[in-house]
Amino acid sequence: MAFPDVALLSGFVLAYALVSRRLESTPITGPMVFVGFGLIVGSGGFDLVEIGMEEGAVRTLAEATLVLLLFTDAIRIDLGRLRRQLELPARLLGIGLPLTVMAGTAVALVVFPDIGLWEAALLAAILAPTDAALGRAVVANPRVPIRVRQALNVESGLNDGLMLPVITLFLALAAVGIDLETPEFWAEFVAEQVGFGLLVGAVGGYVGGRLIREFAGRNWMDGAFRQLATLAIGVGAFAAAESVDGNGFVAAFVAGLAFGAAARDYCRGVYDFAEDQGELLALLTFLFFGAALAGPALDALSWQIGLYALLSLSVVRITSVAISLAGTRLKAPSVAYLGWFGPRGLASILFGLFILEEAALPVSAELFDVVIWTVLASVVLHGVTSVWLSERYAGWFSTHRREHMQEAQTVDEMPTR
Repeated sequence: MAFPDVALLSGFVLAYALVSRRLESTPITGPMVFVGFGLIVGSGGFDLVEIGMEEGAVRTLAEATLVLLLFTDAIRIDLGRLRRQLELPARLLGIGLPLTVMAGTAVALVVFPDIGLWEAALLAAILAPTDAALGRAVVANPRVPIRVRQALNVESGLNDGLMLPVITLFLALAAVGIDLETPEFWAEFVAEQVGFGLLVGAVGGYVGGRLIREFAGRNWMDGAFRQLATLAIGVGAFAAAESVDGNGFVAAFVAGLAFGAAARDYCRGVYDFAEDQGELLALLTFLFFGAALAGPALDALSWQIGLYALLSLSVVRITSVAISLAGTRLKAPSVAYLGWFGPRGLASILFGLFILEEAALPVSAELFDVVIWTVLASVVLHGVTSVWLSERYAGWFSTHRREHMQEAQTVDEMPTR
Protein backbone atom coordinates (compact mmCIF):
# COMPACT_ATOMS: atom_id res chain seq x y z
CA MET A 1 0.00 0.00 0.00
CA ALA A 2 1.09 3.55 -0.73
CA PHE A 3 1.34 6.21 1.99
CA PRO A 4 -1.92 7.92 0.92
CA ASP A 5 -3.69 4.57 1.38
CA VAL A 6 -2.24 4.20 4.86
CA ALA A 7 -3.29 7.76 5.73
CA LEU A 8 -6.87 7.11 4.55
CA LEU A 9 -7.17 3.88 6.54
CA SER A 10 -5.65 5.50 9.64
CA GLY A 11 -8.14 8.35 9.42
CA PHE A 12 -10.99 5.87 9.19
CA VAL A 13 -9.79 3.96 12.27
CA LEU A 14 -9.64 7.27 14.18
CA ALA A 15 -13.14 8.24 13.03
CA TYR A 16 -14.58 4.89 14.11
CA ALA A 17 -12.81 5.04 17.47
CA LEU A 18 -14.40 8.43 18.22
CA VAL A 19 -17.92 6.97 18.06
CA SER A 20 -17.23 3.33 18.93
CA ARG A 21 -18.90 3.40 22.36
CA ARG A 22 -22.04 5.06 20.98
CA LEU A 23 -22.32 2.31 18.35
CA GLU A 24 -22.23 -0.53 20.91
CA SER A 25 -25.92 -0.14 21.72
CA THR A 26 -26.96 -0.07 18.05
CA PRO A 27 -27.33 -2.83 15.45
CA ILE A 28 -24.19 -1.48 13.75
CA THR A 29 -21.21 -3.61 14.77
CA GLY A 30 -17.50 -3.00 14.26
CA PRO A 31 -17.10 -5.81 11.70
CA MET A 32 -20.03 -4.42 9.70
CA VAL A 33 -18.47 -0.95 9.61
CA PHE A 34 -14.98 -2.17 8.68
CA VAL A 35 -16.17 -4.61 6.01
CA GLY A 36 -18.45 -1.91 4.59
CA PHE A 37 -15.65 0.64 4.46
CA GLY A 38 -13.40 -1.93 2.81
CA LEU A 39 -16.03 -2.56 0.14
CA ILE A 40 -16.38 1.18 -0.50
CA VAL A 41 -12.67 2.00 -0.84
CA GLY A 42 -11.56 -1.31 -2.38
CA SER A 43 -11.81 -2.77 -5.86
CA GLY A 44 -15.51 -3.54 -5.40
CA GLY A 45 -16.26 0.15 -4.78
CA PHE A 46 -14.47 3.36 -5.67
CA ASP A 47 -11.04 1.67 -5.88
CA LEU A 48 -9.44 4.34 -3.70
CA VAL A 49 -6.84 2.02 -2.19
CA GLU A 50 -4.88 -0.84 -3.67
CA ILE A 51 -5.04 -3.78 -1.29
CA GLY A 52 -4.31 -7.32 -2.33
CA MET A 53 -4.23 -10.31 0.03
CA GLU A 54 -1.11 -11.46 -1.81
CA GLU A 55 0.80 -8.45 -0.44
CA GLY A 56 3.32 -9.41 2.22
CA ALA A 57 2.08 -6.91 4.79
CA VAL A 58 -1.55 -7.99 4.46
CA ARG A 59 -0.76 -11.70 4.67
CA THR A 60 1.43 -11.04 7.70
CA LEU A 61 -1.45 -9.16 9.33
CA ALA A 62 -3.83 -12.04 8.60
CA GLU A 63 -1.42 -14.62 10.00
CA ALA A 64 -0.68 -12.49 13.09
CA THR A 65 -4.39 -12.03 13.75
CA LEU A 66 -5.15 -15.74 13.62
CA VAL A 67 -2.11 -16.67 15.73
CA LEU A 68 -3.00 -14.08 18.38
CA LEU A 69 -6.65 -15.10 18.53
CA LEU A 70 -5.92 -18.84 18.66
CA PHE A 71 -3.25 -18.43 21.34
CA THR A 72 -5.12 -16.02 23.59
CA ASP A 73 -8.47 -17.82 23.19
CA ALA A 74 -6.77 -21.00 24.36
CA ILE A 75 -5.15 -19.23 27.34
CA ARG A 76 -8.55 -17.97 28.44
CA ILE A 77 -9.98 -21.49 28.73
CA ASP A 78 -9.36 -22.69 32.27
CA LEU A 79 -9.75 -26.44 31.81
CA GLY A 80 -10.10 -26.99 35.55
CA ARG A 81 -13.02 -24.58 35.86
CA LEU A 82 -14.46 -25.76 32.56
CA ARG A 83 -14.82 -29.30 33.90
CA ARG A 84 -17.33 -27.99 36.47
CA GLN A 85 -19.55 -26.49 33.77
CA LEU A 86 -18.84 -28.85 30.96
CA GLU A 87 -22.27 -30.02 29.83
CA LEU A 88 -23.32 -27.27 27.41
CA PRO A 89 -19.88 -26.52 25.88
CA ALA A 90 -19.16 -30.25 25.60
CA ARG A 91 -22.42 -30.84 23.77
CA LEU A 92 -21.87 -27.89 21.42
CA LEU A 93 -18.31 -28.95 20.65
CA GLY A 94 -18.52 -32.73 20.91
CA ILE A 95 -21.91 -33.24 19.21
CA GLY A 96 -22.95 -29.97 17.60
CA LEU A 97 -19.64 -29.28 15.85
CA PRO A 98 -19.34 -32.69 14.11
CA LEU A 99 -23.02 -32.54 13.18
CA THR A 100 -22.48 -29.08 11.69
CA VAL A 101 -19.66 -30.44 9.53
CA MET A 102 -21.67 -33.48 8.43
CA ALA A 103 -24.81 -31.45 7.67
CA GLY A 104 -22.76 -28.78 5.87
CA THR A 105 -21.10 -31.49 3.78
CA ALA A 106 -24.46 -33.01 2.81
CA VAL A 107 -25.90 -29.63 1.86
CA ALA A 108 -22.79 -28.77 -0.19
CA LEU A 109 -23.06 -32.02 -2.15
CA VAL A 110 -26.67 -31.22 -3.03
CA VAL A 111 -26.19 -27.52 -3.82
CA PHE A 112 -22.85 -28.00 -5.65
CA PRO A 113 -23.13 -31.37 -7.46
CA ASP A 114 -19.85 -30.81 -9.33
CA ILE A 115 -17.62 -30.94 -6.23
CA GLY A 116 -16.44 -34.13 -4.56
CA LEU A 117 -17.12 -35.47 -1.10
CA TRP A 118 -13.89 -34.24 0.49
CA GLU A 119 -14.09 -30.81 -1.12
CA ALA A 120 -17.60 -30.51 0.33
CA ALA A 121 -16.33 -31.66 3.72
CA LEU A 122 -13.46 -29.17 3.54
CA LEU A 123 -15.90 -26.32 2.83
CA ALA A 124 -18.16 -27.37 5.71
CA ALA A 125 -15.19 -27.63 8.09
CA ILE A 126 -13.86 -24.18 7.16
CA LEU A 127 -17.31 -22.72 7.88
CA ALA A 128 -17.89 -24.65 11.12
CA PRO A 129 -15.97 -22.42 13.61
CA THR A 130 -17.96 -19.59 15.17
CA ASP A 131 -16.87 -16.09 16.08
CA ALA A 132 -18.80 -14.69 19.05
CA ALA A 133 -17.15 -11.29 18.56
CA LEU A 134 -19.34 -10.62 15.49
CA GLY A 135 -22.29 -9.99 17.81
CA ARG A 136 -20.77 -8.73 21.02
CA ALA A 137 -24.12 -8.03 22.70
CA VAL A 138 -24.96 -11.73 22.45
CA VAL A 139 -22.26 -12.70 24.95
CA ALA A 140 -21.78 -9.36 26.73
CA ASN A 141 -25.36 -8.56 27.72
CA PRO A 142 -25.40 -9.16 31.50
CA ARG A 143 -29.16 -9.82 31.43
CA VAL A 144 -28.64 -12.93 29.29
CA PRO A 145 -28.17 -16.02 31.51
CA ILE A 146 -24.50 -16.46 32.30
CA ARG A 147 -24.65 -20.17 31.55
CA VAL A 148 -25.82 -19.47 28.00
CA ARG A 149 -23.28 -16.69 27.44
CA GLN A 150 -20.49 -18.85 28.78
CA ALA A 151 -21.44 -21.77 26.54
CA LEU A 152 -21.25 -19.56 23.44
CA ASN A 153 -17.98 -18.02 24.60
CA VAL A 154 -16.30 -21.37 25.25
CA GLU A 155 -17.58 -22.79 21.98
CA SER A 156 -16.23 -19.81 20.04
CA GLY A 157 -12.91 -19.95 21.87
CA LEU A 158 -12.26 -23.64 21.25
CA ASN A 159 -13.92 -24.65 18.00
CA ASP A 160 -11.44 -22.93 15.66
CA GLY A 161 -8.50 -24.70 17.27
CA LEU A 162 -10.33 -28.04 17.35
CA MET A 163 -11.18 -27.78 13.66
CA LEU A 164 -7.61 -27.20 12.49
CA PRO A 165 -6.56 -30.88 12.43
CA VAL A 166 -9.89 -31.81 10.81
CA ILE A 167 -9.45 -29.18 8.09
CA THR A 168 -5.90 -30.41 7.48
CA LEU A 169 -7.17 -34.00 7.13
CA PHE A 170 -9.96 -33.03 4.72
CA LEU A 171 -7.48 -31.00 2.69
CA ALA A 172 -5.29 -34.08 2.30
CA LEU A 173 -8.22 -36.33 1.40
CA ALA A 174 -9.47 -33.82 -1.18
CA ALA A 175 -6.01 -33.62 -2.74
CA VAL A 176 -5.70 -37.41 -2.87
CA GLY A 177 -9.10 -37.64 -4.54
CA ILE A 178 -7.92 -35.55 -7.50
CA ASP A 179 -4.47 -37.18 -7.73
CA LEU A 180 -2.48 -34.30 -6.23
CA GLU A 181 0.52 -36.31 -5.03
CA THR A 182 0.15 -39.83 -3.60
CA PRO A 183 -1.86 -41.00 -0.56
CA GLU A 184 1.44 -41.70 1.20
CA PHE A 185 2.54 -38.10 0.63
CA TRP A 186 -0.65 -36.71 2.15
CA ALA A 187 -0.61 -39.16 5.05
CA GLU A 188 2.88 -37.93 5.89
CA PHE A 189 1.71 -34.34 5.39
CA VAL A 190 -1.14 -34.71 7.90
CA ALA A 191 1.11 -36.51 10.40
CA GLU A 192 3.73 -33.78 10.20
CA GLN A 193 1.25 -30.90 10.24
CA VAL A 194 -0.74 -32.13 13.21
CA GLY A 195 1.94 -34.10 15.05
CA PHE A 196 4.67 -31.47 14.93
CA GLY A 197 2.14 -28.75 15.63
CA LEU A 198 0.88 -30.52 18.75
CA LEU A 199 4.40 -31.34 19.97
CA VAL A 200 5.93 -27.90 19.40
CA GLY A 201 2.89 -26.16 20.86
CA ALA A 202 2.70 -28.33 23.98
CA VAL A 203 6.42 -28.11 24.76
CA GLY A 204 6.80 -24.43 23.90
CA GLY A 205 3.69 -23.34 25.77
CA TYR A 206 4.39 -25.34 28.91
CA VAL A 207 8.12 -24.56 29.13
CA GLY A 208 7.50 -20.89 28.38
CA GLY A 209 4.75 -20.76 31.00
CA ARG A 210 6.93 -22.35 33.65
CA LEU A 211 9.78 -19.94 32.89
CA ILE A 212 7.51 -16.90 33.20
CA ARG A 213 5.98 -18.31 36.36
CA GLU A 214 9.42 -18.86 37.88
CA PHE A 215 10.98 -15.51 37.01
CA ALA A 216 7.84 -13.46 37.61
CA GLY A 217 7.55 -15.17 40.99
CA ARG A 218 11.04 -13.89 41.83
CA ASN A 219 9.91 -10.39 40.79
CA TRP A 220 12.52 -10.30 38.02
CA MET A 221 10.06 -9.42 35.24
CA ASP A 222 8.50 -6.06 34.44
CA GLY A 223 4.73 -6.20 33.91
CA ALA A 224 4.79 -4.96 30.33
CA PHE A 225 7.49 -7.43 29.35
CA ARG A 226 5.58 -10.26 30.97
CA GLN A 227 2.74 -9.50 28.56
CA LEU A 228 5.10 -9.28 25.59
CA ALA A 229 6.88 -12.47 26.64
CA THR A 230 3.56 -14.30 26.80
CA LEU A 231 2.65 -13.26 23.26
CA ALA A 232 6.19 -14.15 22.15
CA ILE A 233 5.52 -17.72 23.26
CA GLY A 234 2.53 -17.99 20.92
CA VAL A 235 4.39 -16.41 18.00
CA GLY A 236 7.47 -18.54 18.71
CA ALA A 237 5.40 -21.74 18.76
CA PHE A 238 3.86 -20.80 15.41
CA ALA A 239 7.24 -20.04 13.83
CA ALA A 240 8.96 -23.11 15.30
CA ALA A 241 6.24 -25.44 14.07
CA GLU A 242 6.28 -23.94 10.58
CA SER A 243 10.07 -24.30 10.43
CA VAL A 244 9.78 -28.09 10.92
CA ASP A 245 6.84 -28.48 8.50
CA GLY A 246 4.26 -28.52 11.26
CA ASN A 247 1.03 -26.53 11.38
CA GLY A 248 1.83 -23.26 13.10
CA PHE A 249 -1.79 -22.49 13.87
CA VAL A 250 -2.24 -25.82 15.66
CA ALA A 251 0.97 -25.07 17.58
CA ALA A 252 -0.26 -21.61 18.60
CA PHE A 253 -3.56 -22.99 19.91
CA VAL A 254 -1.95 -25.87 21.82
CA ALA A 255 0.70 -23.52 23.18
CA GLY A 256 -2.08 -21.37 24.63
CA LEU A 257 -3.67 -24.35 26.36
CA ALA A 258 -0.28 -25.51 27.72
CA PHE A 259 0.69 -22.01 28.84
CA GLY A 260 -2.60 -21.58 30.66
CA ALA A 261 -2.07 -24.88 32.47
CA ALA A 262 1.48 -23.94 33.47
CA ALA A 263 1.00 -20.28 34.42
CA ARG A 264 -2.69 -19.67 35.02
CA ASP A 265 -2.09 -17.15 37.81
CA TYR A 266 0.12 -15.02 35.53
CA CYS A 267 -2.32 -14.70 32.63
CA ARG A 268 -4.56 -11.99 34.03
CA GLY A 269 -2.63 -9.05 32.65
CA VAL A 270 -2.39 -10.69 29.24
CA TYR A 271 -6.15 -10.73 28.67
CA ASP A 272 -6.63 -6.97 28.53
CA PHE A 273 -3.49 -6.49 26.44
CA ALA A 274 -4.49 -9.21 23.99
CA GLU A 275 -8.09 -7.95 23.91
CA ASP A 276 -7.01 -4.51 22.70
CA GLN A 277 -4.43 -5.75 20.21
CA GLY A 278 -6.63 -8.59 19.00
CA GLU A 279 -9.63 -6.36 18.41
CA LEU A 280 -7.59 -3.89 16.35
CA LEU A 281 -6.02 -6.66 14.25
CA ALA A 282 -9.39 -8.36 13.81
CA LEU A 283 -11.13 -5.19 12.62
CA LEU A 284 -8.28 -4.38 10.23
CA THR A 285 -8.55 -7.91 8.86
CA PHE A 286 -12.27 -7.34 8.29
CA LEU A 287 -11.40 -4.10 6.46
CA PHE A 288 -8.92 -5.87 4.20
CA PHE A 289 -11.44 -8.69 3.76
CA GLY A 290 -13.97 -6.19 2.45
CA ALA A 291 -11.49 -4.39 0.21
CA ALA A 292 -9.44 -7.26 -1.20
CA LEU A 293 -11.69 -10.32 -1.03
CA ALA A 294 -15.37 -9.41 -0.70
CA GLY A 295 -15.25 -6.73 -3.39
CA PRO A 296 -14.00 -9.00 -6.18
CA ALA A 297 -16.37 -11.76 -5.02
CA LEU A 298 -19.48 -9.58 -5.44
CA ASP A 299 -19.73 -10.60 -9.10
CA ALA A 300 -19.32 -14.26 -8.22
CA LEU A 301 -22.65 -14.53 -6.39
CA SER A 302 -24.91 -17.23 -7.76
CA TRP A 303 -28.12 -18.71 -6.43
CA GLN A 304 -26.16 -21.79 -5.31
CA ILE A 305 -23.68 -19.71 -3.31
CA GLY A 306 -26.44 -17.59 -1.75
CA LEU A 307 -28.51 -20.66 -0.89
CA TYR A 308 -25.60 -22.48 0.71
CA ALA A 309 -24.59 -19.42 2.76
CA LEU A 310 -28.11 -19.01 4.15
CA LEU A 311 -28.55 -22.73 4.86
CA SER A 312 -25.15 -22.90 6.56
CA LEU A 313 -26.02 -20.01 8.87
CA SER A 314 -29.54 -21.18 9.64
CA VAL A 315 -30.70 -24.74 9.05
CA VAL A 316 -27.29 -26.43 9.33
CA ARG A 317 -26.26 -24.61 12.50
CA ILE A 318 -29.63 -24.49 14.28
CA THR A 319 -30.52 -28.12 13.60
CA SER A 320 -27.12 -29.36 14.74
CA VAL A 321 -27.25 -27.32 17.95
CA ALA A 322 -30.82 -28.43 18.68
CA ILE A 323 -29.87 -32.09 18.35
CA SER A 324 -26.76 -31.61 20.50
CA LEU A 325 -28.80 -29.99 23.28
CA ALA A 326 -31.55 -32.63 23.37
CA GLY A 327 -32.06 -33.82 26.93
CA THR A 328 -30.56 -30.74 28.61
CA ARG A 329 -34.01 -29.43 29.58
CA LEU A 330 -33.19 -26.02 28.18
CA LYS A 331 -36.26 -24.09 27.06
CA ALA A 332 -36.93 -23.62 23.34
CA PRO A 333 -35.95 -19.89 23.34
CA SER A 334 -32.55 -20.79 24.83
CA VAL A 335 -31.93 -23.51 22.24
CA ALA A 336 -32.95 -21.09 19.47
CA TYR A 337 -30.65 -18.39 20.89
CA LEU A 338 -27.70 -20.77 21.04
CA GLY A 339 -28.51 -22.10 17.58
CA TRP A 340 -28.88 -18.78 15.79
CA PHE A 341 -25.82 -17.10 17.23
CA GLY A 342 -23.08 -19.08 15.57
CA PRO A 343 -21.53 -16.29 13.45
CA ARG A 344 -18.87 -17.14 10.87
CA GLY A 345 -16.01 -14.68 10.97
CA LEU A 346 -12.26 -14.41 11.22
CA ALA A 347 -11.42 -18.10 11.51
CA SER A 348 -13.39 -18.96 8.36
CA ILE A 349 -11.83 -16.05 6.44
CA LEU A 350 -8.30 -16.96 7.41
CA PHE A 351 -8.72 -20.73 7.13
CA GLY A 352 -10.20 -20.23 3.70
CA LEU A 353 -7.41 -17.90 2.66
CA PHE A 354 -4.52 -20.09 3.81
CA ILE A 355 -5.95 -23.59 3.38
CA LEU A 356 -7.54 -23.17 -0.03
CA GLU A 357 -4.54 -21.32 -1.43
CA GLU A 358 -2.22 -24.02 -0.16
CA ALA A 359 -4.41 -26.81 -1.53
CA ALA A 360 -4.45 -25.56 -5.13
CA LEU A 361 -7.61 -27.59 -5.71
CA PRO A 362 -9.43 -27.07 -9.03
CA VAL A 363 -12.47 -25.81 -7.10
CA SER A 364 -10.54 -23.64 -4.61
CA ALA A 365 -11.78 -20.36 -6.10
CA GLU A 366 -15.41 -21.52 -6.05
CA LEU A 367 -15.14 -22.77 -2.47
CA PHE A 368 -13.53 -19.53 -1.35
CA ASP A 369 -16.34 -17.52 -2.94
CA VAL A 370 -18.78 -19.55 -0.82
CA VAL A 371 -16.72 -18.80 2.31
CA ILE A 372 -16.62 -15.08 1.49
CA TRP A 373 -20.37 -14.81 0.91
CA THR A 374 -21.20 -16.84 4.01
CA VAL A 375 -19.05 -14.55 6.14
CA LEU A 376 -20.56 -11.45 4.51
CA ALA A 377 -24.07 -12.72 5.23
CA SER A 378 -23.09 -13.56 8.80
CA VAL A 379 -21.53 -10.15 9.45
CA VAL A 380 -24.79 -8.48 8.41
CA LEU A 381 -27.40 -10.90 9.77
CA HIS A 382 -25.77 -11.64 13.11
CA GLY A 383 -24.70 -8.04 13.50
CA VAL A 384 -28.11 -6.46 13.02
CA THR A 385 -29.86 -9.05 15.21
CA SER A 386 -27.37 -9.20 18.08
CA VAL A 387 -28.62 -6.29 20.21
CA TRP A 388 -32.31 -6.78 19.43
CA LEU A 389 -32.44 -10.54 19.98
CA SER A 390 -30.22 -10.46 23.06
CA GLU A 391 -32.63 -7.95 24.62
CA ARG A 392 -35.66 -9.98 23.58
CA TYR A 393 -34.17 -13.17 24.99
CA ALA A 394 -33.07 -11.42 28.19
CA GLY A 395 -36.59 -10.06 28.59
CA TRP A 396 -38.07 -13.54 28.15
CA PHE A 397 -35.66 -14.98 30.72
CA SER A 398 -36.44 -12.23 33.22
CA THR A 399 -40.17 -12.90 32.90
CA HIS A 400 -40.03 -16.71 33.00
CA ARG A 401 -37.08 -17.24 35.31
CA ARG A 402 -37.49 -19.95 37.95
CA GLU A 403 -34.82 -21.27 40.27
CA HIS A 404 -35.13 -24.81 38.88
CA MET A 405 -34.57 -23.71 35.27
CA GLN A 406 -31.40 -25.01 33.67
CA GLU A 407 -30.72 -21.54 32.27
CA ALA A 408 -30.70 -20.12 35.82
CA GLN A 409 -27.78 -22.24 36.98
CA THR A 410 -24.76 -20.12 37.87
CA VAL A 411 -21.31 -20.91 36.50
CA ASP A 412 -17.89 -19.35 36.79
CA GLU A 413 -17.39 -16.82 34.03
CA MET A 414 -14.04 -17.03 32.29
CA PRO A 415 -12.45 -14.12 30.42
CA THR A 416 -13.29 -14.41 26.76
CA ARG A 417 -12.90 -12.47 23.55
